[in-house]
Amino acid sequence: MGEKKKLTVLMMDPPYESANTMTAFRIIESALTQGNDVNVFAFEGAVSLALAGQKSHPNPVKKTDSSEENHPLTKDFIRGLFSVAKANDVVLDWVNCGFCVDERGADSWVEGPRRGGPPDFAKFFNESDQTLVMTTN
Repeated sequence: MGEKKKLTVLMMDPPYESANTMTAFRIIESALTQGNDVNVFAFEGAVSLALAGQKSHPNPVKKTDSSEENHPLTKDFIRGLFSVAKANDVVLDWVNCGFCVDERGADSWVEGPRRGGPPDFAKFFNESDQTLVMTTN
C-alpha cells in the first residue's frame, strides 16, 4: 500500500435517481479499503441518502413481499461505508449540507453523517489530494 491520501467526493443525486450514487459508493469503498481517508459532502438531494426512515418495499409485479425483495437501501450502504472505514482504520467524514437538509426536511439520519455547510466542502477541497464531483444528470 502506498502513501495515505485523502479523497473528497461531492454528491448531488437523491437516492435511486441515477447510477451516480452507486458509482460514488463504489469509489468511496475502494478508497477506504485501500487505506485512504474520504470526505463526502452530500449536497442537494444527496442529503436523503442517509435518511434513517428508509424502508424496503414489496414488488407487486413479482408478487414478492419486502423481505423477499430485499431492496437495497442507501442508508445501509452508508452504514457499510462507515464500517469499512473503521475496519481499515481510516476516516470517513460525511457531511450533509444543512441548507439542503432544511429545505427537504431530511434531518433524521443513520449514525455517521453530520450536519455542515459549504465551508465544510471548501475545507475538504483545500485539504484533499483529489476531489470528485458527482453532478446530477
